[in-house]
Amino acid sequence: MTAAAVLWVVLPGIWGAVALWYQVSRIPWVRWIGAALWLLFTCATLVAMLLGQLALGTLVFAVAFLILIFWWRRILPSNTREWADDVAHQTTGVVEGDRVVLHHVRNFDWRTLTDYTQRWETRTYDLRRLRGVDLILSYWSMAAIAHVLVSFGFDAGEQVVFSVEIRREKTEAFSEIGGFFKEFELSIIACDERDVVRVRTNVRGEDDYLYRLRMPISNMRSLFLAYVNEANGLARTPRFYNTLTVNCTTLVYHMMKRIMGRLPLDYRLLLSGYLPGYVHKVGGLDTRYSLEELRRLGRITERARQSDRRATFSADIRKGVPPVESPAEAPR
Repeated sequence: MTAAAVLWVVLPGIWGAVALWYQVSRIPWVRWIGAALWLLFTCATLVAMLLGQLALGTLVFAVAFLILIFWWRRILPSNTREWADDVAHQTTGVVEGDRVVLHHVRNFDWRTLTDYTQRWETRTYDLRRLRGVDLILSYWSMAAIAHVLVSFGFDAGEQVVFSVEIRREKTEAFSEIGGFFKEFELSIIACDERDVVRVRTNVRGEDDYLYRLRMPISNMRSLFLAYVNEANGLARTPRFYNTLTVNCTTLVYHMMKRIMGRLPLDYRLLLSGYLPGYVHKVGGLDTRYSLEELRRLGRITERARQSDRRATFSADIRKGVPPVESPAEAPR
């Protein structure tokens, strides 16, 4: 039996067991049985192949795997499940010239992860008053992985943040592996900045960094409208979240690519914690400062904790972060 034949069985065998674990049922013992039976079938196939039944074993396994794939493809995303409170709604928007009305803007008052006041609001934004876009990265475990937020600032000091989120059901918890196996739907939620940043720094204990993006006003407007368009699309046609290909970083990359044209591929698009290095490389951050300086100046964790529930939260977390030169204003 060749190594290729073994891989042909082993790799689909492992994939099938994990797929059944995440999707065959919500009942734990049913999940265990489904995954165990598939692993036993995989082992039996390998034994048969080792005993000289290579062709028969390969054929039987291929048929079984095709049936599994047929079942897998029939698992479809939905917008109608019993969602966790913080993703109970998806933001949608109505664009009327320069005026954008966002429905279901999240503005929770978080006391703990289980104690909070829910608020879903309708807010109106005038794109003529848009003045800046900030990239916020929130780290919870390792330097390579972060959640990416994009915050839009208006001339009166108002901030609205778009967050690409997994849409969890009430009984679900986040899992990087589950994100490969149709465990979660994808959602885009517009949030009050004091909600979405504060819950991460002050409640979950995450470490957050803010980087001012360097782009023309026209591109800022286009990015805002791209978020609205993507959010409306998800409200009409649900999609699954994918840890690798459809997440908080790759979705932003594809939106910016449509706005700016060609953008180079880079490993930092997958390792989201290193995204600021990529943005700095392509000229999207203030070039007067090194990446290390921008990271030091942009660490907002302590400022967010000190500001907490103050009405000046957005201004407080930006203290010490230098204003960015727009491309049009940058020296030639």
